[in-house]
Amino acid sequence: MDQRTELSEFLRSRRARLQPQDVGLIYYGGRRRVPGLRREELAQLAGVSVAYYTRLGQGHAENVSSTVLDAIADALRLNGAEREHLSRLVRPVHRRSRAAVRPQRVRPEVQQLLDTMHAVPACVLGRRMDVLGWNPLLCALYSDYPALPVEQRNLARQVFLDPAAREFFVNWQGKAADVVASLRLEAGRYPDDPRLCALVGELSVQSEDFRQLWATHNVQDKGYGSKDLHHPVVGRLSLRYETFALPADPDQTLLTYHAAPGSSSAESLRLLASWWASEQRERSRTG
Repeated sequence: MDQRTELSEFLRSRRARLQPQDVGLIYYGGRRRVPGLRREELAQLAGVSVAYYTRLGQGHAENVSSTVLDAIADALRLNGAEREHLSRLVRPVHRRSRAAVRPQRVRPEVQQLLDTMHAVPACVLGRRMDVLGWNPLLCALYSDYPALPVEQRNLARQVFLDPAAREFFVNWQGKAADVVASLRLEAGRYPDDPRLCALVGELSVQSEDFRQLWATHNVQDKGYGSKDLHHPVVGRLSLRYETFALPADPDQTLLTYHAAPGSSSAESLRLLASWWASEQRERSRTG
């Protein structure tokens, strides 16, 4: 991915979401030629010359100091993930490209941990949102990952290319936006990753929704929250999710789902575990 283009478009997209009155500038009304803040307004807020910011806004980031970068991030009201993304676009770490193509594997000890989480759907996500490891309840909830080809064990591909995903995720639009924002952050970390570029290209060609969301340049790190799901076997589930970084395994996160104790969703998870175990026994008997 071309870093100058990425930087230029990211800065433009962040300016577009701010209005003068949002940042304390006087606005006298009237038609504006561009959405959001003008370059000169942003330069004023950041305390840099218009020429300096214009050059940065065109993707020329040579010798930008940390102080100036912080001032621009403050002026644009960037959150933590956006600040990280801006920093990586300005100072790409190309030496990471070798690590980006190295296959990722789940350590046996981590897989053992997954296997002990009988009541909690859980998986390990790697770079590009690849699903690297899972437990049986995650398969029952999401997908039969052992039966999928390795290249299809990817959360982004499932969300955008599997038609069933639009019914499975009650708020599909929100899930799709989260996935794209995570991929965009990943692209800033590994700009030279050929497999990530190929994934973005594939999704852009096959999904208009992905193309539109990718063009927003929104970035987001994995965190925590809630998801409403509609499972074809047990129906509606309301689950909380948490993600945990695995420091000993770079770029791997443990993703878990859980239901409130005593809730109908907790009972549905128990039914789902029983159903999946029965399905596996039947497969073993007939296969």
